[in-house]
Amino acid sequence: MRLTRTAVAIGLMAGLAVSACSREESPPPQLLNLKKSASGPDEFSILPNKPIEIPEDLAALPEPTPGASNRVDPTPLKDAVAALGGNPSRLDDNGVPASDSALIARATRFGVAEGIRTTLADEDEDFRRDNPGRFFERVFSVTTYFRAYEDLSLDQFAELERWRRLGVLTVAAPPEEAAKYKDESFFTNK
Repeated sequence: MRLTRTAVAIGLMAGLAVSACSREESPPPQLLNLKKSASGPDEFSILPNKPIEIPEDLAALPEPTPGASNRVDPTPLKDAVAALGGNPSRLDDNGVPASDSALIARATRFGVAEGIRTTLADEDEDFRRDNPGRFFERVFSVTTYFRAYEDLSLDQFAELERWRRLGVLTVAAPPEEAAKYKDESFFTNK
């Protein structure tokens, strides 16, 4: 009996040692754990096709292109924008609109860093690797996102007061009673 307990303890210690060595090859930890609450298929991932319509002029049909979108393919985002009275064509990626050219010119006046998205993704992966969360947080998939990024986040209420002291109108600021929701435990599963 005593030998069995010793063998189990040695096995556990060896497993922990091996898992500690393989930390560099493992993917970065997920700090924000969002999961489905039930097992089974996701009923919202199944979208029916639009009804087939025959246009008045068959010459107006586009040339069939493999891999391209079809006229009956579901477009839930565009349908939602149209249902809310918006212009669905605004969701198409047509580059920077002319109305935003002054904003882009101002934002890029000191130059643009090439590959900034890749650089930020690599830095964030390193940050997540260095801040994986506590042992039981990882075991039970507890969200550690807010705690890990707390030092990097902006205190919105302090920033609001700073702008108010400067005399800047902050008409879109949240009301004062919203400060009670500043505590991260309101948004996490603590």
